[in-house]
Amino acid sequence: MKFLAIIPARYGSTRFPGKPLADIGGKLMIKRVYEQCSKVFNDVYVATDDQRILDAVENFGGRAVLTSTEHPNGTSRVLEAMYKIETLYGEKCECIINVQGDEPFIEPTQIRELISCFDPGKSGQSPQTQVATLAKRFLPGEDIFNPNTPKVVFGKDGAALYFSRSPIPFVRDRERESWASDYPFFRHIGLYGYRREVLIKIANLEPTPLESAEHLEQLRWLENGIRIVVAETSFESHSIDTPGDIELLKLKGVI
Repeated sequence: MKFLAIIPARYGSTRFPGKPLADIGGKLMIKRVYEQCSKVFNDVYVATDDQRILDAVENFGGRAVLTSTEHPNGTSRVLEAMYKIETLYGEKCECIINVQGDEPFIEPTQIRELISCFDPGKSGQSPQTQVATLAKRFLPGEDIFNPNTPKVVFGKDGAALYFSRSPIPFVRDRERESWASDYPFFRHIGLYGYRREVLIKIANLEPTPLESAEHLEQLRWLENGIRIVVAETSFESHSIDTPGDIELLKLKGVI
């Protein structure tokens, strides 16, 4: 296996229990995510801590593995799933793509944009790419000050410099209302790709001060010298955190 797609899907979400099994326009959320991933990958698995989710995935013809209920984050769940899947296949993968289980409308093009970061023919990317992720430029009128929307800044080589819940950078000598028109701000989209050996490393790192301050796990990786390549996408992200998000997407005509 060169690429292995893993979709972590936890049942016990605080704000939306049973979220992976939510009905999204007549189809389970986890099924929508799985189908979108299957348009790109041959090897797709759901990593879940709940038998109900595993049964649901297998009932629609998908593949899933049961993981521990004790994982502190999705990264460690993905690592456990990777080991189990490799045992089933009898071979190791090269790269793991972590697709969030609450992104039912993820575009296959977004996934391909992420994969391109590991392309040995793409200058500045492979083999330097250890971790890859996506970012989308904020459009005029969008709220760059919303702390629930992580932002990212990256260098000319595409490597992430910092992630924050605050708008970054701080635009000096400008009114806050004009920041978004004075500088290109980027929203972070939480789709990740890892080289196998890097996933093993980051899943075993201890929490760091920046991560604890912002509650953003990727800061732990940056603080430990992990290079995160950021690919820019033009596609919107429609993640679902609460039941209200489903109603909002209905109003927007997404569902």
